[in-house]
Amino acid sequence: MKLRIKGNSLRIRVGRSELEHFLHDGRIEDTVRFTPAPEAKFTYALEVSPENTTHTQVRYAPQEVAVILAPEQVRQWRQETEVGLYTQVPLGAGDALEVIVEKDFACLDRSDEDNKDTFTNPLDGTNCQVG
Repeated sequence: MKLRIKGNSLRIRVGRSELEHFLHDGRIEDTVRFTPAPEAKFTYALEVSPENTTHTQVRYAPQEVAVILAPEQVRQWRQETEVGLYTQVPLGAGDALEVIVEKDFACLDRSDEDNKDTFTNPLDGTNCQVG
């Protein structure tokens, strides 16, 4: 799983085996450790809401952020033809957090090792950007 934070947006990209794990268990996570200290870490997660919500939520706690998808969103996204989920989570005062959750497609100008566990790129035959 890859996390990209840029401005007021979060993008999570999920590999093929991670998606399978997510669909089976309802949660995947990864952790970045910054120093040997136990508290010097940051965990990011993707979850399915246990409630029958209809929209994406973001839960923030010290050292963790979780993007929580509605069950219907997950049912739609699991289809082979669906690339990602694109939404904005309201923050109040007219502000919003852009949340993007995508399948991680093979980058066509990378080595096979870099493309390990990715989805087949629908743009096969063109170059793609790293990001």
